[in-house]
Amino acid sequence: MTSVQLHTIHDDARALQDDLAQLRRTLHTIPEIGLDLPRTQEHVLAALDGLPLEVTTGTATTSVVAVLRGGASAGDRPSAVLLRGDMDALPVVEQTGEDFASTNGAMHACGHDLHTAALVGAAKLLCRHRDQLAGDVVFMFQPGEEGFDGAGVMLREGVLEAAGRRVDHAFGMHVFSNQIPGGTFVSRPGSILSASHALRVTVRGAGGHGSAPHHARDPISAAAEMVTSLQVMITRTFDIFDPVVLSVGMFAGGTKRNIIPDTASFEATVRRFSDVNVDRLQDGIGRVLEGVAAAHGVAVDWDFVAEYPLTVNDAEQTAFAANVIRDLLGEQRYETLDQPISGSEDFSRVLAAVPGAFIGLGACPPELDPLKSPMNHSPRARFDDSVLGDAAAVYAALAAARLAVPA
Repeated sequence: MTSVQLHTIHDDARALQDDLAQLRRTLHTIPEIGLDLPRTQEHVLAALDGLPLEVTTGTATTSVVAVLRGGASAGDRPSAVLLRGDMDALPVVEQTGEDFASTNGAMHACGHDLHTAALVGAAKLLCRHRDQLAGDVVFMFQPGEEGFDGAGVMLREGVLEAAGRRVDHAFGMHVFSNQIPGGTFVSRPGSILSASHALRVTVRGAGGHGSAPHHARDPISAAAEMVTSLQVMITRTFDIFDPVVLSVGMFAGGTKRNIIPDTASFEATVRRFSDVNVDRLQDGIGRVLEGVAAAHGVAVDWDFVAEYPLTVNDAEQTAFAANVIRDLLGEQRYETLDQPISGSEDFSRVLAAVPGAFIGLGACPPELDPLKSPMNHSPRARFDDSVLGDAAAVYAALAAARLAVPA
């Protein structure tokens, strides 16, 4: 793709900025959780209406898949590129104070409203340049990234073959409300996001009166010791240069201060950055939980469930994406991450199937310090929607430039 075409895409994207910001703010007021996002889907379909796209919707989820057929000569086997934007929100009560804040008890606290708007922008941009595209583009509007494996659902429904053959490359993007300077794109070859697991634990004791714990078997004390012992096990089992992170986010037990309950439970998220640690993790967790339970004379039931695999960027496609972003926006707008990010993504399933890259974008509002601003998933997380024009331009430029190179 020539620099003139990149320049044209960037200029066109600037002209879309206000419309994309309005769409993002509309979506922000109506956040929906999980795989069923009917109002979000409705707005996406309305935004795509009238464009020369082949649009289908999911059956097991309210996904939207749009295929743009390129008009330039592409030989016997045209390439196909997939661009993905996730659409779902989180069960978080918003506390941002924005005049377009959600009031329905959910929140776009992870910026997926920006992803959706940017992907709509990319579709509009690429439709304008359809005659220059030597191949097809698949736009993947995905529900259920936040723990519902919407990507897995869409893969089973055939999103990778939506153009009539498997896509050759795939690119995804994610905004960040902190740590990354506003307007800066980041990525790295290899592992960029951790794999995730869910740990669910129930401790079964024998309830009694709080004044006589010797007549009971206290599950809360045992569960509390399990939490501490798991943290120690992590630090003493795994290499600090190949880290594992375990965070307990839920702990429950009891009904009143002077009653020892029969059961207590907790749940944790567990993250890892390499596949070699899977078996050691499961063995270590079981050893700790069952050992502490035996010491306290209680029983323990536990499940260690794989959620999302490692998100691994193809080295060649990551270098390609970096060059496109630098050509489009300037050298200073792209940085290579030194280390992976500890979040997890179901876009990992797409990148496990086809080569591509996952790219981060700083969207911290300019009046905030990205090192101190609330992080993604915080009820106070704020995102600067002035990045939407550039995000849409990067999506579009990645697809157009990739299609200009034979698969």
